[in-house]
Amino acid sequence: MTQVLRKLITFDEFVAQYPDNPQQRYELHDGVIVEMTQPTGDHEEVVGFLATKITLEYSRLNLPYFIPKAAFVKPLENESAYSPDVLILNQPNLANESLWKKASTVSLAVSIPLIVEVVSTNWRDDYHKKYADYEQMGIPEYWIVDYAALGGREFIGKPKEPTILVCCLEEGEYLISKFRGNDRIQSPTFPELNLTAEQIFRAGVVS
Repeated sequence: MTQVLRKLITFDEFVAQYPDNPQQRYELHDGVIVEMTQPTGDHEEVVGFLATKITLEYSRLNLPYFIPKAAFVKPLENESAYSPDVLILNQPNLANESLWKKASTVSLAVSIPLIVEVVSTNWRDDYHKKYADYEQMGIPEYWIVDYAALGGREFIGKPKEPTILVCCLEEGEYLISKFRGNDRIQSPTFPELNLTAEQIFRAGVVS
């Protein structure tokens, strides 16, 4: 569960008073500061595995991308600021981001080739709120990695099973492809990325 710390502030206020606690993450959801739950070890292994594999792929392709340690994605239409688990940034376009230099914040879809959210107990944020905001922003590709099958049955089926949703923007709307087990992930941003859903769920660990 997430814990509400304070209500109704602007993004500028949020950045100015961002709680000084390096061990804790916060986001702004429609003017409300939200303290994010401490992730599990499994969650962090999945995040680390994906960040490593994606970094290797864009480096191999000599693309001008990087993954920031801490940065916010801010929708232009509301007072929100999200800190994705894996955020791929197109470095040349950061010159056009008015909030980048002072607040490590991006708002333009052209700056963000891909966002990955690894699902935790606050799964509704990833499946509903962030999904809607990323779609509205025009983020071209959004992954929802539900390695623990926490999401609603409407998204991951009944009985629930670990699923990766790859949401690709077409004509302003996300089209969703679902991957499970030995399915190879199909990514428009990285079409040659050779990863199966199960490899991601196990964070590359071989039993």
